Amino acid sequence: MCIFCDIVTGAVPAHVVHSDELTLAFLDARPLFPGHTLLIPRDHVEILSDLPEDMLEPYFATAQLLSRAMEEVMGAKGSFVAINNRVSQSVPHLHTHVVPRRPKDGLRGFFWPRSKYPSDEAMAEVATRLREGIALMKASS
Repeated sequence: MCIFCDIVTGAVPAHVVHSDELTLAFLDARPLFPGHTLLIPRDHVEILSDLPEDMLEPYFATAQLLSRAMEEVMGAKGSFVAINNRVSQSVPHLHTHVVPRRPKDGLRGFFWPRSKYPSDEAMAEVATRLREGIALMKASS
């Protein structure tokens, strides 16, 4: 069974920051930085080339929304948005990493140290901030 499909059904808990009828976005449990979010299609799709054409626009519109949230909500100067297809894809379910970035944040190349949130409460606080910021951004557009 796919752990991301289990997150979609609620069988596995996650700190959800965005949810709509087609996509789900939640905090990465081992983030590069606080706010590191994974965007997935609700339906099981293994890689980007398997994503149905009618999902492209809504999927990437949500990725764009999350990217804006990294700057506006998390105070980042930019964001890193990436998809691994098979190679380095830790879960075989399409997922897009949206990571807040800052100058001199220590990321070099593609070998980045992962860490954990200091607590579940800290993770929940970041998820709440992103959810609230996304709701405000959606309401104002």
